[in-house]
Amino acid sequence: MMIVGLWRTGRYSPLLVFLLNSLLPLIRPSNAGNQNIPRLQLSHEELKSRNSSAVFWDGGERGAYQALLLDEDRGWLLVGGRDHIYMLNSDSFTQPARKIHWPAGQEHIERCKYAGKNLLMDCANYVRLLQPFNKTHIYVCGTGAFHPQCTYIDLGHNLEKPTFRLLNQVGESGRGKCPFSPQEPFTARLTNGDLYAGTYVDFMGTNAAIFRTSVHSSNQHYIRTEAYQDHWLNEPEFVGSYSIPDTHSLDDDKVYFFFKETAVESNQLDKRIYSRVARVCKNDIGGKLSLINRWSTFLKARLVCSVPGPGGMDTHFDELEDIFLLETKDSQNPVIYGVFSTSSVRVKPMTLCTSPPEISQMML
Repeated sequence: MMIVGLWRTGRYSPLLVFLLNSLLPLIRPSNAGNQNIPRLQLSHEELKSRNSSAVFWDGGERGAYQALLLDEDRGWLLVGGRDHIYMLNSDSFTQPARKIHWPAGQEHIERCKYAGKNLLMDCANYVRLLQPFNKTHIYVCGTGAFHPQCTYIDLGHNLEKPTFRLLNQVGESGRGKCPFSPQEPFTARLTNGDLYAGTYVDFMGTNAAIFRTSVHSSNQHYIRTEAYQDHWLNEPEFVGSYSIPDTHSLDDDKVYFFFKETAVESNQLDKRIYSRVARVCKNDIGGKLSLINRWSTFLKARLVCSVPGPGGMDTHFDELEDIFLLETKDSQNPVIYGVFSTSSVRVKPMTLCTSPPEISQMML
């Protein structure tokens, strides 16, 4: 995987190319001996035959379960669904699930319907965000029938039998924290009382932003990317986000956003999708003049995942589909895995790329 190109606070700087790593080793045959080789694929039939999986449905809509939060120490899994939040025993899904009913307000459902949205598929409260706030509370946000809202789940101090209740049925505004639509790609990370979100912040789904807001209601200050500026964000589909420290000082911590977007480098006749990584500093307080309430530390670069082809021509997998951060002994240098796809019909549609630990240094 490579990082190609660099933008600083929305301004394109000279092309920089950093080699991060090549693709993972070529697929080895399954009979390659007793070597310690990780599995590269697992079919659905194999998964079922191992009896190591379970299905949770609860009569939910297809695709409704998008927010998950696992606490391995306590043994529970929180699941965000349509109008409900579920608490499951992570060791046994067969046990009855506890659930909280959290529907959208009737007035917002009516407005959603009259605005032309699908009453059954859109006009409900789809829970899109579950993030730990402290040891006893979870910060939760839902679409609220195209009127996003956020509140807290109280877990209490009893580790074996959590309280599991909403502090308020009618929470604070979720604009800039949660998407309006249940279908829009979205990512968010809560850290040190601030929520960093990559989302669309308007009803029509045209105003994309990387947003930072405080979850403390007394603090209304926010910072975001510039609105409707293609060189900042251009029709992005957010995939994931992570907080990664640069040094042992908290003031040097950064938040990284991974997404794909329409490339400003391409022309109208040859519209291309590129994968990106963007970075902001946690201690960013915004700029001055035209950059008030705007990031002053915003960096964006292209992610390149490619395989060698015949005649020296590389095949590029330009569309990031998923991202995973593997922590190492050094918290400043994790390993990041990305699943990429390509629109090309001549090659295998998916591949996996990885970055080395020095990703933070590559964006200096």
